[in-house]
Order: sequence, then structure tokens, then C-alpha cells
Amino acid sequence: MAKTKDKAARGGQGFEGYYSEIFGRRWPALKEALLKEGEPLAFTPFEGGSSYYLDAASVLAAISLPLKGAQNVLDMCAAPGGKSLVLASRMGADANLRCNERSFDRFQRLRKVVADHLPQEIQERIKISCGDGALLCKKENLLYDAILLDAPCSSERHVLNDPKYLADWSPARVKSLAMQQWALLSSAYRLLKDGGYLLYSTCALNQSENSQEAARLLKKFPEARAVSLEDVLAFQETGKKEISAFFDVAALPKFEAQELGFSILPDEQCGAGPIYFCLFKKGMDKIS
Repeated sequence: MAKTKDKAARGGQGFEGYYSEIFGRRWPALKEALLKEGEPLAFTPFEGGSSYYLDAASVLAAISLPLKGAQNVLDMCAAPGGKSLVLASRMGADANLRCNERSFDRFQRLRKVVADHLPQEIQERIKISCGDGALLCKKENLLYDAILLDAPCSSERHVLNDPKYLADWSPARVKSLAMQQWALLSSAYRLLKDGGYLLYSTCALNQSENSQEAARLLKKFPEARAVSLEDVLAFQETGKKEISAFFDVAALPKFEAQELGFSILPDEQCGAGPIYFCLFKKGMDKIS
């Protein structure tokens, strides 16, 4: 019986049952939105430069990370590079950005995106590295003022739109990815300076990879705090001003509050997303 039940939980049938249970009556509309092609929007990081097209939900997540006063910024899983461009367009004139990617092929793509879309004077303050973000904390710690971790995830939108990946789907894959995400998230937190901010994001729909990971961080590190809705909104308003010359901020979607963190789902936001994000502050000093 156990083998039969496990087999039924795999593939398209298992995927349907798994996410129907999570979203209930909302699932048919959400699934329909996920099956449609997204509408990427132009982000032109500097005047006269070439445009990079990305999901508006990704832009909103990237501007939720406050960069005021940040000298050293890390994009831990940076490829293909869209969020890195958003961070580069927002960082201070004396700040440095490290863009890391563990896959060599994606690292090569990341280098090209940075070279093609950023002026030389900005590129000089960007370091692009290839390595496992989960291992970075073994070499260094307390180094960065702000960190963006857009972690590898289930990416259900891509699974739904690819018969091969859908046929291979199983709940075990979700568990495996959650383990990888925790290794990255805990490493990122150790790399963060006291008083710094860490934005954790995925394009997953399930809470095992989203709010449960955020809750695990708060349990593991008692000095960590999840930033409130009010403060996240304030940081986003600042971020909108910082990118208003490079992106149509009126096109940014709204988000939904989750048990912990926030999500943007395409059935409610004209195809944008899915994106989950949660912003953390290290230490108990006042949020600013």
C-alpha cells in the first residue's frame, strides 16, 4: 500500500493533489494563471543602457531590501542577474556588490548580464564569484550589510509548463530543496553583519520552502527579527524612488501577507509572480 500511495503522489496527479490541498478553491484560477506566459517588463538600470526584462514581482522583492548606508552587499544566488541589476542601480556610490552563483553555466550568463547592462564604473564595484553559497560562511562571516538570497526552489510555474518536469515531480523534491534552502539561508545569516538586513525569496508556492524556512531562521537565531509590514512598505517606497528612472514603478504588483513573510501570486496580480519574500534584521536595535 505504501508504494502505491507514494506512486500516486508523484507526477502530474500528485502535483495536482498537493497544490489543491494547499490552495483549495483558489487553485484552479491560480493554476490557469501559472500556465499562461508571464509578461516581463523592461528594467533599464542606467540612462542610455540596454534594457533587461524581468518579472515585476522580482523587482518588488529586490527593492524591499534596504540599502541605505550599506557598504557591502551580497546577492548570494544571483543568476541570471535581474535582481543584481536592481541592487546595482540602488546601491550607494561608495558601496560594493558581490554577485555569487554556484552553477558555472549560470555564472557565465550572470557575467554577461552584468557586462551588457551596467556601465564600467559600476562594474568596477561588482565582484562576480562562482561557488556554493551554503559554504561561504565557512570562509567568512559578519561581512555584509545587506544580503539578497533568491534561493533555488520548486519553481512550480516552470514545472507546470514542462511535461518532463511535471512527470518527475514528487513531494520528496520539495523536501530536498527545503534542505538546500536552509543551508543557504543559515549561511547567509552568518555572513550578515549585526544590524544588517537579509531578504529571503523564492518563486515557490509551498510553505515548506517559504514561511517554514523563515520560521526556522527565527527559531535558530533568537536575535533575528522579521521586519514588519509597515517597515517593509516604507522600504519599498524608498526603493521605488531609487528605481523610478529605470523602471515603471506603477507596474509593480501588490503582495499578500502570509503567516510569515509576503507573496505575489499571478492569479491576483495580472500574471506577476509567483514570488515569496521575507525580510529579516539581525540584532535588536531600532529598524531604520
